[in-house]
Amino acid sequence: MAAKHGSFSFDFSGTYTQVEPMKFIEYIMDDGRKCTVFFVDENCGTIKVTETFDPETENSLELQQQGRQAILNNFKKYIENF
Repeated sequence: MAAKHGSFSFDFSGTYTQVEPMKFIEYIMDDGRKCTVFFVDENCGTIKVTETFDPETENSLELQQQGRQAILNNFKKYIENF
C-alpha cells in the first residue's frame, strides 16, 4: 500500500480464511496477525463496517487505528461515488 502523494508505503499481504458475502471477511496476514471485517445492514441499505485486528508491534495502536480508519473512510467515499 502507498500514500497517494508518495510519502510512504508498505507491503500488505495475507490469506483470506473465511468470506461470508455481505456479512464478514476474515484474513490472516503473512506475519500471523488476524483481521476480521464485519458488514451489518443497519437499516434500509445503510451498512455499518467494523474492523477488528491484531495490532503489530512497530507502530503505536493509535497510529494503526488511524491508518485503518483512513482506509475505511476512503472505501466509504469510493462506494458512495460508485
